[in-house]
Amino acid sequence: LLSKTAGFSPDCIMDDAINILQNEKSHQVLAQLLDTLLAIGTKLPENQAIQMRLVDVACKHLSDTSHGVRNKCLQLLGNLGSLEKSVTKDGEGLAVRDVQKIIGDYFSDQDPRVRTAAIKAMLQLHERGLKLHQTIYNQACKLLSDDYEQVRSAAVQLIWVVSQLYPESIVPIPSSNEEIRLVDDAFGKICHMVSDGSWVVRVQAAKLLGSMEQVSSHFLEQTLDKKLMSDLRRKRTAHERAKELYSSGEFSSGRKWGDDAPKEEIDTGAVNLIESGACGAFVHGLEDEMYEVRIAAVEALCMLAQSSPSFAEKCLDFLVDMFNDEIEEVRLQSIHTMRKISNNITLREDQLDTVLAVLEDSSRDIREALHELLCCTNVSTKEGIHLALVELLKNLTKYPTDRDSIWKCLKFLGSRHPTLVLPLVPELLSTHPFFDTAEPDMDDPAYIAVLVLIFNAAKTCPTMPALFSDHTFRHYAYLRDSLSHLVPALRVYSGQAQPFKLPGLLNPLIPQTLQFWFLFLMLLKPVQQCQHCSQIIPSGTMPTSETVFLILFLP
Repeated sequence: LLSKTAGFSPDCIMDDAINILQNEKSHQVLAQLLDTLLAIGTKLPENQAIQMRLVDVACKHLSDTSHGVRNKCLQLLGNLGSLEKSVTKDGEGLAVRDVQKIIGDYFSDQDPRVRTAAIKAMLQLHERGLKLHQTIYNQACKLLSDDYEQVRSAAVQLIWVVSQLYPESIVPIPSSNEEIRLVDDAFGKICHMVSDGSWVVRVQAAKLLGSMEQVSSHFLEQTLDKKLMSDLRRKRTAHERAKELYSSGEFSSGRKWGDDAPKEEIDTGAVNLIESGACGAFVHGLEDEMYEVRIAAVEALCMLAQSSPSFAEKCLDFLVDMFNDEIEEVRLQSIHTMRKISNNITLREDQLDTVLAVLEDSSRDIREALHELLCCTNVSTKEGIHLALVELLKNLTKYPTDRDSIWKCLKFLGSRHPTLVLPLVPELLSTHPFFDTAEPDMDDPAYIAVLVLIFNAAKTCPTMPALFSDHTFRHYAYLRDSLSHLVPALRVYSGQAQPFKLPGLLNPLIPQTLQFWFLFLMLLKPVQQCQHCSQIIPSGTMPTSETVFLILFLP
């Protein structure tokens, strides 16, 4: 407490603490004194002499029989040790070794608490900005099979740190002549820990996978497939296989050289982790019984999919399936994840159907999150747009309080898919090519939702306003004033051009056959040519067969 008091110089009590430490027999008191020395050293980071003296004291007590004392010594080394200076272990004239080597020696301590403290001390060196040696990687890999979950969890963290420091370094694959990038090898080992017996380790492993963006794409895609890509054997070239047959010296039936040679037995313990660990790692994580693991796996998928568009497409089905999870927090996290990667994906109709089913959820947070997702989702077909509109209108009927969120969703859905909305306009507005339809009620939220979709699509589709009826233009003017944040400014034909009237139509004296052909030709002709037709057939006169023939061959 004195060392932490403002204005107190902690170095004045350091000598007393060290002297007491040399004569003290109680392990609890020794641990407390080492904790005091750690506090003193932390308060004097610029005094290298004191730092080195405290490190020497810690090294002398590393051989203590109490795990608590050894833990405090390792903690002191991690917080005060330096790689630039070397210390002598135990002060017995042994070879000079750096702090990392001393800490690494306790990775194999008999007490799991000391092993955990050693790994954490190494991580503390890294957090202080000291670059760890690559040789630590092999030591950390051995700790992945430790019996205690705290050791395995810390080892996973250390492996991740080394893989980020030396991603392109080449390491050999056990029991083979091949080599692999260190980051790929670490990725496979961490993937293997997603199936660990402890859910704490599984969560830790799943979280770290998401930040390993430098891993090779074929290893990354293997995490979504449960089948082993190498059938537990290293693939050899044809030359290597022929050489092995020749060197075996075995006789055969004569059809194939060495076909009766004994085959090698598969050593299950020698199977490379990059082949078995990475396979289906995310599949296992997303199906884990603990929802914390599932959430961590979803977050990791999100981070990796953001940096790899091809991986985003492949993991889309798995993320969509998580929308049906029994835990609301998992469902919500899955929706947020898909929204973050929406720029890299396009939903198929079957996937969209699964996504839209979540609109039935009783949780308002889930529904609003899904509306936000649909705002930035790419849909592949006009049927998908129609399906989304129908389900959103059902949502509006069942939950009227979602009105504003649904209108906002349809605004972005229309602006992102103008070409898909265009063929749906006649159906959505219930327009008829020949007859006037009843004017919808402007107080109907569902009708306003449809107009918001259409008007936002019309902003980038100049041919769409030609399909609007007169009352649609009036409704646009009303919504443009009342809901300007949802309805964009459009170039509409309000008074600039008069609507074209078909000449002589719907006259009971005109034969029905001529009426049919005339209407058919009017639909085929552009508006300018149709206006030219009005000069050939004055309004109120009867078109003859010669007139129809003339219109057919207008230039």
